[in-house]
Amino acid sequence: MTGFVSFVGSGPGDPELLTLKAVDRLRRADAVLFDDLSSGPILTHARRDADLVGVGKRAGRPSPKQDHVSRLLVEYAQDGARVVRLKSGDGGLFGRLEEELVALRAAGIPYEIIPGIPSACAAAAAAGIPLTRRLTARRVQFVTGHDVTGRLPEDLNLAALADGQATTVIFMGKRTFPALAEALIAHGLPGDTPAMLAEAISTPDQSISRTTVAELAQRLAHSPGDAAALILYGPLAEEG
Repeated sequence: MTGFVSFVGSGPGDPELLTLKAVDRLRRADAVLFDDLSSGPILTHARRDADLVGVGKRAGRPSPKQDHVSRLLVEYAQDGARVVRLKSGDGGLFGRLEEELVALRAAGIPYEIIPGIPSACAAAAAAGIPLTRRLTARRVQFVTGHDVTGRLPEDLNLAALADGQATTVIFMGKRTFPALAEALIAHGLPGDTPAMLAEAISTPDQSISRTTVAELAQRLAHSPGDAAALILYGPLAEEG
C-alpha cells in the first residue's frame, strides 16, 4: 500500500505560527523529515512513536544531499507511511520543494502541499512594519543570496534589485551581501538606503537591527555570524 506525503510549511520557528492543518498532519504522521529551522518545539506536535529524521541543510555545515532526502521520502511512502516533510517558512520559497515533488511524481506517490508563514512576512511583522506602502513601496521582491556553489548568483537582475522604491528581501544572503551591495550601489542604489537584518525570527534568539545598505555590507564583511537571517532593504526598513 502506497503512503502519502504532506509537505508542511512550518513557518519561521515559533510553534504558535503553525497552521491548524500543519498541526493535524504532524499529529497523524508516521514519519517526519524536518529541516533544522523546523526542529525544537514544533516537533512536540508529532506522535511520540513517529520517526523523526533531520534532513536540514545549512551553509558551511555537513548536510544531507538532496537526492538522499528525496529517496527517503519515496522509501517511507512506498512502505505505506504517512510522511510529513517539514520545511521552514513556506516550502515553496527557496525550499527546494520542486526537486522533491519531481521524485514523488516519478514514483507515483500522492502528496499535498500545506503552505506556511513565509519568514519574510514574519520578519516584517516582528519589526512592526508592512512589506508594502502606497506610492513608495508598491512592489516586493524576494531573491536568494547564493547559488548552488554558495556564491552570489551571477544572473541576478541588478537593475530590479537596485530599485529604491521596492521592498527587497534577501534570503540566505549574509555572506554574499557585501558583494551584492557593491553591485547594487554601482547600479544606482544609494548606499544610505534603509536596510534591516532580521536574525532567528520568532525564536527566543530573535534579533532585528536597522542600518543602511552600505553599513550592513561593511558589518557582514567582518562578521556574518551563523544565525539564520533575512536582509530587507527599501523605504520601509527604517520604520517601526
